[in-house]
Amino acid sequence: MEAKAIAKGVRTTPRKTALIANLIRNKSVVEADSILANLNKDSARIMHKVLLSATANAENNLGLNKNNLFVKEAYVGEGKTLKRMRFGSRGRIDPVKKRTSHVTVVVSEKLK
Repeated sequence: MEAKAIAKGVRTTPRKTALIANLIRNKSVVEADSILANLNKDSARIMHKVLLSATANAENNLGLNKNNLFVKEAYVGEGKTLKRMRFGSRGRIDPVKKRTSHVTVVVSEKLK
């Protein structure tokens, strides 16, 4: 049994958020929770929220125990890119791409 949580359209770049996802993949939920709680990055706060949501889905919807769960999958996809402009040198306009992310965390029960 596995439970999943997704956060779409998060205003952080996928590249930065994927670094945080790599830290918690294949770890127990308790260990991943402590790792994310002690990181001082905005992406870690977002990933922590999604991890808590996936854990709550597993506990409430499937009746699983939090201590037996581990992070089966944690990945980040690219969302919409907001295209903005700013003034550049010599009267030109430079494009600014504000990237967004889709964060997905899947937790599963350990096989004994």
